[in-house]
Amino acid sequence: MLIQNTSSSLIDTLRHRRQQLATLINFPAILWSGNSSPRNYPANLFPFRASSHFLYFAGLPLPNVAILLQSGKLELFMDDPQPNSALWHGEMPRREEIAQMIGADAARPMAELELWVEGAATIAVQDAATCTQQSQLLNRWILPQNLPQGIDLELAKAIISLRLIQDDGALAELRKAAHVTVEAHKAGMMATTMAKIEAEVRAAMESVMIAHNMTTSYNSIVTVHGFVLHNEQYHHPLQPGDLVLADVGAETSMGWAADVTRTWPVSGKFSSTQRDIYDVVLAAHDACIAKIVPGVEYQDIHLLACTVIAQGLRDLGILRGLPQDLVEMDAHALFFPHGIGHLLGLDVHDMEDLGDLAGYEAGRQRSDRFGLGYLRLNRPLYPGMLVTIEPGFYQVPAILNDPHRRTKYQGVVNWDRLSQFADVGGIRIEDDVLVTAEGSEVLTIGLPTDANEVEKLVSNGIDRHRWTPPPGAKSSLELLREDRDR
Repeated sequence: MLIQNTSSSLIDTLRHRRQQLATLINFPAILWSGNSSPRNYPANLFPFRASSHFLYFAGLPLPNVAILLQSGKLELFMDDPQPNSALWHGEMPRREEIAQMIGADAARPMAELELWVEGAATIAVQDAATCTQQSQLLNRWILPQNLPQGIDLELAKAIISLRLIQDDGALAELRKAAHVTVEAHKAGMMATTMAKIEAEVRAAMESVMIAHNMTTSYNSIVTVHGFVLHNEQYHHPLQPGDLVLADVGAETSMGWAADVTRTWPVSGKFSSTQRDIYDVVLAAHDACIAKIVPGVEYQDIHLLACTVIAQGLRDLGILRGLPQDLVEMDAHALFFPHGIGHLLGLDVHDMEDLGDLAGYEAGRQRSDRFGLGYLRLNRPLYPGMLVTIEPGFYQVPAILNDPHRRTKYQGVVNWDRLSQFADVGGIRIEDDVLVTAEGSEVLTIGLPTDANEVEKLVSNGIDRHRWTPPPGAKSSLELLREDRDR
């Protein structure tokens, strides 16, 4: 369990969030932190990650804890450490000390929580043991796979309205996560030319996060098979003509996330076909960020990316027709099947434990269109919202070889021309973008996107690892020959 001293500014932030919630609901809310889940035997635990809704109001990742929020105040429910826990975990703060750290108004043992549950709303926690406890105490089913109902739904909507806009405390953490993520990607690029398999690049990236006392905000994607969107295999060898797609983000010790993707050549130099496609994806990336201003519809940002990609692929001779017509028939989705991005905050896909309640404006539902069905966010953007922008190009065999789609799009895809881009499996470029009053701010701007700059970073790895022997030093071959002659 991570316990660190909290600042007065953090306590002020937490209290302000609680007071804001009190203006939105007129009933008590109980939020559980959750608990670690065992792997194979009880004492061998998966790393603990507190519920993000709990973290938003409590500020510390405390296992097996609950908070009661009512009228702008917070009451903490937790048990003091067992006497023998100090042997294994060291001395831990007691309940009253934790209460002071987070600015709680009262602190009670967990056993007393049952006295305060009447009329309380909650949000399901992901681990099964805590969900069972929630259901038993509140006398109704609380399940993470079910969307909230009744007062639980009212609570969810109230929390969404707060968490959609990042306050100063959140932004301070999010900037830390973004900075470390940028440095991690640079380390991965520079490690590539000396790496033999994907795992070595992943290790170089995640070691930067560990050195900053952070972890990953999701399972890292570091792959030469970029057409597998969430590839979590790291054993493939790195070949000179390959592209590495790395989708890797840091998470601060307080749970705030970054999410960045870059794609780079193993050799340090894009081929001409790889560079052509990379520039199409980059054009979509830049056009989308340039259009982010308060009030713009995020779906329109997505459709802009689709149009730019369709235009680029038409210019390369891969698609035929007018870009707008190609998007209308979802031809672009053959190569760009996912949405342009998502919310980012305490989770990498922020608040998606609530389904589309957070991502979709009230009254909107997901489309069943091929080119819109994976859009995770469909809201107008407002200052303080943090989103990702991540266009891509992929040659997914399951899509391109599907007989129905081959027939439907046979007139608009030049398959012979497409075959000339066989060395482009997948390219994605992703940044974290804050909506501001004037437009936008890219929190991850320190990581280059220009192809020349990306090549330079990878090539810097060659220079960094290059070893120059001292004057007069003999090569290994010369030493072997001398040994043989003796």
